[in-house]
Amino acid sequence: MTEQAPPLEGTPLIAPSSTEHPLYDSVVEACRSVYDPEIPVNIYDLGLVYTIRIDDEGAVDVTMTLTAPGCPVAGEMPGWVAAAIEPLPGVKQVDVDLTWEPQWGMEMMSDEARLELGFM
Repeated sequence: MTEQAPPLEGTPLIAPSSTEHPLYDSVVEACRSVYDPEIPVNIYDLGLVYTIRIDDEGAVDVTMTLTAPGCPVAGEMPGWVAAAIEPLPGVKQVDVDLTWEPQWGMEMMSDEARLELGFM
């Protein structure tokens, strides 16, 4: 068994998404229907969704973060995301995990989000 090297300092620990899965675009659009109540931009364009993994049985695993650990909706946001994805045809189950690594930063926002918030 070979030992895996620890991640390099500053390397984001974001796993790749299942972008080739037929449900991927629908899941992204479902994520775009969820908004951070303090910022008028959806969570996907804010860069809060780190990874969307979808297996062959239609199980969806979302790894996401929040703008800050003290976010007032920290306990509710994963449920909102799951509720947006679960009704999609072909989705069998949804698990949403919060992570704080890497920490969210404004550089993770899409150009659309930056424009909406007046940063461009």
